[in-house]
Amino acid sequence: MPNRKLVVSVALIAVVAASAYATKDKWFPGAKPNQQAANAAPAPFAMPVPVAAVVKKSIPIYYEYSARTEAISSVTLQAKVAGYIQAQPAADGSDVKKGDLLYQIDPRDYQSALDQALANQKRDKAALDYARANTLRGQDLIKSGYLSKDLYEQRLSAERQAEASLIADDAAVRAAQLNLSYTEIRAPFDGRLGRNQAPVGTLISSIGTVLNTLVYLDNVYVTFNPAETELPEIQKARNAGKVIAEVSFPGETEARHKGELTFIDNSIDRLTGTINARATIKNADRTLLPGQYVRVRLLLREQPNALLVPQVALGSSQFGKFLYVVGEGNKVEMRNVTLGRTEGDLVVIPTGLKDSDQVISGNLQKIGPGALVQPLPPQAGKPPQNGQKT
Repeated sequence: MPNRKLVVSVALIAVVAASAYATKDKWFPGAKPNQQAANAAPAPFAMPVPVAAVVKKSIPIYYEYSARTEAISSVTLQAKVAGYIQAQPAADGSDVKKGDLLYQIDPRDYQSALDQALANQKRDKAALDYARANTLRGQDLIKSGYLSKDLYEQRLSAERQAEASLIADDAAVRAAQLNLSYTEIRAPFDGRLGRNQAPVGTLISSIGTVLNTLVYLDNVYVTFNPAETELPEIQKARNAGKVIAEVSFPGETEARHKGELTFIDNSIDRLTGTINARATIKNADRTLLPGQYVRVRLLLREQPNALLVPQVALGSSQFGKFLYVVGEGNKVEMRNVTLGRTEGDLVVIPTGLKDSDQVISGNLQKIGPGALVQPLPPQAGKPPQNGQKT
């Protein structure tokens, strides 16, 4: 009996508990909303990211090369007459004008030779005057019979000999004047002197004595070697008009000198598959010197409707470069892209992008494809965020 009462009691307690659970919402109406709020899932987190609009514009198309500068005119200054160097009016490395006196050789010997040639010329001119007068008198005497024909012909011969002597004297004077002028070595064109190799007092000969060098610097040649595959595009640009060449020094981003493409060789090097080309560059400030290593780029044409994005928006993976863009529902989409040339802080994207895309330009390491993001409006003048992939 006691066991049966215990079983009945347990059963009654179970029924009461079940009834209470079934009617809990009726007796405790405030418990349901709180419990639903506790059981509800939290809202997903959206990563704030800066975005940049795709820039669409026309850009210049360049071919860029490593190049060397060459002098248009460069001469070795040598003496044509022997003597001592008397003076060097132009200092080493100075810029000179055409006709400026660069070296003075002792002129005294050559001045004496000129004076002697002038004296001989004057003497023979007097002899010619006498011979002509003597021949003129002989014409009257031979008519009257007072002068034989042989004597007249001697007078005529003496006149012709005097004429020949005077011609030789004139040539000797010109040669003496020329030798005297060679004692002054003057600049054949505007340019810059090099290092002096014959100090004042040096005895120089007229055979191969080098005094200095003079280089023309107002314009310079820049030589480079385009590939044969690039030649059709370059020739097409030349046929359309002048091809502008821009020259910059290594490490510079802006071209400091400009000119034009003026020469393409007539054959291609079979070993390298390149061709020799040359641009003539204006060098008003004379900062380009022969033999200098520079970068040259040729402006071939304009590319319309090019798409550009900030370089800081680029990411790298084992498959190449990519961009994150804001997709539908503010979810991240990854676009594999190809890269073109750079334009300042921007880079050209030939494929993989649309001009309507919003490119994510920051927090690239904190997001991935499919992630929810909160685009931030671009702020003018705000620098790129740190920690971005490139």
